[in-house]
Amino acid sequence: MDEPRLKLAIQKSGRLTDPSLDLLARCGLKISRGKDQLMAFGENMPLDVLFVRDDDIPDLVQEDVCDLGLVGLNVLEEKRLELAARGHPVRFQSLRTLDFGRCRLALAVPQEHPYEGAASLRGRRIATTYPYLLEQYLRERQVNAEIVTLSGAVEIAPRLGRADLICDLVSTGSTLQANHLREVETVLESHAVLIRTPLALAPLKGEWVERLMMRIDGVQQVRESKYIMLHAPRAALAEIRRLLPGSESPTIIPLEGSPDKVAVHAVCRENVFWETLERLKQAGASALLVLPVEKMLN
Repeated sequence: MDEPRLKLAIQKSGRLTDPSLDLLARCGLKISRGKDQLMAFGENMPLDVLFVRDDDIPDLVQEDVCDLGLVGLNVLEEKRLELAARGHPVRFQSLRTLDFGRCRLALAVPQEHPYEGAASLRGRRIATTYPYLLEQYLRERQVNAEIVTLSGAVEIAPRLGRADLICDLVSTGSTLQANHLREVETVLESHAVLIRTPLALAPLKGEWVERLMMRIDGVQQVRESKYIMLHAPRAALAEIRRLLPGSESPTIIPLEGSPDKVAVHAVCRENVFWETLERLKQAGASALLVLPVEKMLN
């Protein structure tokens, strides 16, 4: 009898596609995918990847077509509010907040227009592809404004005369600048989220989900981590331990033939900059070596 296979939906093209595939690769998944194919087969795990529109991912998981989905919080929350507005239950479940896909849903006005807080939105036309999130934002601030729902090209709506300002996703801000817009308010801070089906999984599928969660946690823990090895005088240990960024309990190893010196090994959960190494050297450290950390399980 064939082992049951998990189905995971990810964005087929967009800002989450490459980071999602990179995360799966770091978790050990090898997939085979032909050019332009919308489904990839996991070669070493019972997991298949479906490449779909990001807007479809919550529905595919909600309806148990897919067991798991990788989607932006902006899409997830818009779908959650849409389902609630239509009187439908929200059944997908969030499993993990992921450390990529960070952006924000923001209000932006033409550069020449003044903005003096939420009161400036009253009676205005706001173009967006996220009408439910925008409606919630306006309602919480007791602002009456017209929401103009568009399917794309939101940033050009003011120049076309279709809206006075926009509510759209912002990452670097370069698209706003190119369209002579400036960001004035944040509606939602977004990032990637892993969600799962509301239905109970078969035992073997459940085991693989737990293993995948453990691997994702391990990958996220070490994304900025570095492994530092150095030699230090015993008298300088307290200062060196203070200087190690984000380290909890370094390993101290006696050095053969050097009773006054030790080797220090530590996992640092923060970036290690040249300035950090220079301060460690000034404190007496020598033979400093910094290595990347690929995997870690607690």
